[in-house]
Amino acid sequence: MKKKALFGLLALTVAVVFLCGVGTTPSLAKDKIVVGMARPLSGWLAVIGDSAFKPIYETWVPMVNAEGGIYVKEYKKKLPIELKIYDDKSDVGTMTRLTEKLIVEDKVDFLWPACGTSFVFAQAPIANKHGYILLTAEGGATQIKDMLPSLPYVFVSLSFSDWYELPVFAELLGEAGAKTAYIMYIGDLHGIEYSGVAGIEFPKHGVEIVGIKSVPPGTKDLSPIIKKAKASNADVFCAFGYPDMVLPATGTSMALGYNPKAWIGGPGANFGFYHTTFGPAVEGVCGFTTFACSQSKAAQTLCDKLYKGKPEEIQDFWGHPLYWAALEFWKAAIEKAGTLDQKVIRDVMATQKFNTMLGPTWFENGLMAKECHTGEIGQWQNGVFEVVGPKNKATAKFVYPKPAWPAPKPKK
Repeated sequence: MKKKALFGLLALTVAVVFLCGVGTTPSLAKDKIVVGMARPLSGWLAVIGDSAFKPIYETWVPMVNAEGGIYVKEYKKKLPIELKIYDDKSDVGTMTRLTEKLIVEDKVDFLWPACGTSFVFAQAPIANKHGYILLTAEGGATQIKDMLPSLPYVFVSLSFSDWYELPVFAELLGEAGAKTAYIMYIGDLHGIEYSGVAGIEFPKHGVEIVGIKSVPPGTKDLSPIIKKAKASNADVFCAFGYPDMVLPATGTSMALGYNPKAWIGGPGANFGFYHTTFGPAVEGVCGFTTFACSQSKAAQTLCDKLYKGKPEEIQDFWGHPLYWAALEFWKAAIEKAGTLDQKVIRDVMATQKFNTMLGPTWFENGLMAKECHTGEIGQWQNGVFEVVGPKNKATAKFVYPKPAWPAPKPKK
């Protein structure tokens, strides 16, 4: 009886161990990679989110899943990606709460980025605190660049003010003979960063800033500022703000007949909807870019995937190639690491180079190396947002002075 009881106990123990998972293999323990995001599905930032990172992940994820997903050696199989997306309603506080929820409550496998410079600034320390890799998309990092050594899980993909846009633009202006500039900037982190860097870079190339004006978010009437800019007779006008400022600034400049020799705005001028709104009238307007379909075979392939080879339908000339390359890099790092362990993958991302649509791609101290950028400054020319700087990556020459706006139509 004792032997039977002992045998029964052993059998029960084996069964419990098996049912509790000790007897399972890694291949049975995981069937997908869950990626969480807090994104502006509504609110004032939705126009950027919908045009920038969203078309990339909505194209890239199904493409990867159609191939079975990402191969993870630890599980001996490919795992498809599942997206879990919450609407942050274009509010930083809501975004931070949802980011914590994704990590702490939902326990997603990976975190993909929020949208906007201020949002990146707020989200980065949260991800880093929890040991979650944050590969950013829309948003610069001038203010957190020096902090990145203390944020080892944060990787910034987008080019931004001093990495290396405004140094390139300032050089173009100096070589073209520009002498003065007037700056209007939105009174948030993005505007502060860009106006500050312009104040450093422009004078290096002989461009004096003769006026600078901060605009509170949501300002509707920009005519007083445009009038002051016109009165300054500045060669260059800079609108460092979001589309809800850049588009009205463009329309007001046209209506008031303000024709500086160079006009730059962004984010805003880099989006396809900008040209759709104004048409040929924005010939010569500049913005930030890394992309032209004619630039390379890889660029043309991306154009074909996203826009069926029609450059006039491109939604975001600035970020799309960088975001696409960043996801390719992320996938390659996971496959190299052979695990979903964040620290192991982070170490791979921080030290390895992988081939992406940009060519050899790598990160330096948390920033996508500027050598990987395929452009910095774009200009609308004949309906195409051409890369005009730096010159060694340009698809067209910088036009200075730009053509004048069309004459305002007389009021009836």
